[in-house]
Amino acid sequence: MTIRTILVDDEPLAIQGLQLRLDKHEDVEIVETCSNGREAIRAIKTHKPDLVFLDIQMPGFDGFSVIQGLMEVEPPLFVFVTAYSDHAIRAFEAQAVDYLMKPVEEDRLADTLDRVRNRLAEKRGAEEAGKLKEVLAEVAPDAVDQVGSGTGDDTHNSNRYEKLINIKDRGQIFRVDVDSIEKIDAAGDYMCIYTGDNTLILRETMKDLEKRLDPRRFQRVHRSCIVNLDQVRQVKPHTNGECFLVLESGSQVKVSRSYRDVVARFVH
Repeated sequence: MTIRTILVDDEPLAIQGLQLRLDKHEDVEIVETCSNGREAIRAIKTHKPDLVFLDIQMPGFDGFSVIQGLMEVEPPLFVFVTAYSDHAIRAFEAQAVDYLMKPVEEDRLADTLDRVRNRLAEKRGAEEAGKLKEVLAEVAPDAVDQVGSGTGDDTHNSNRYEKLINIKDRGQIFRVDVDSIEKIDAAGDYMCIYTGDNTLILRETMKDLEKRLDPRRFQRVHRSCIVNLDQVRQVKPHTNGECFLVLESGSQVKVSRSYRDVVARFVH
């Protein structure tokens, strides 16, 4: 999978430095470089890249103006690259994949590209499934509902799912390793993310969040609760077919009867 990429920065040395770092990643193809926001908008509409590394502070059209100028087209993934940290919250509100500080560190860039690969794999998988359904709808209508219901390894390929989640809470951006998440409780359009020693609030629906987490590890055990199965240390039976899961931190989560098949994973 080639990641077609555009670099946007008004500083030529910044573009050269990023190019050198990206050259080490064989799946990244730089299709264009731009020195200002207007050039970037034209290039993105022309090349339709997968990814754009975008400087924020540029003369005329800044990075946020570039995103606003692309509202009528299918946007690529964006990574903001800047010398200033005070734009981080606004960057993530603009749905950026990541926010890199200049000079870009190679390890941070590698982490960012892993997240980009995950997002693109998920997007392309959804597109391929959609095209297959369109074909089946014409030649075998009865088979349409079976698409995507398989249980093969590709369906649950862990590379499709997030390893880090950015959470804006209390005016800060927290980068949460999904391995550290114990459970997630829903409260309307907000999620309470519990990591054992911290609780963070994420504005996102449970349905959307589930799509980002590996279902082999993160399972719903109640209508409004998702549990990391790797954090379960004990299963305690309860009345009426219900039970409690005891997590690594000692907290307990009730499993409703509707989701008791989850418990079967621990009984062999």
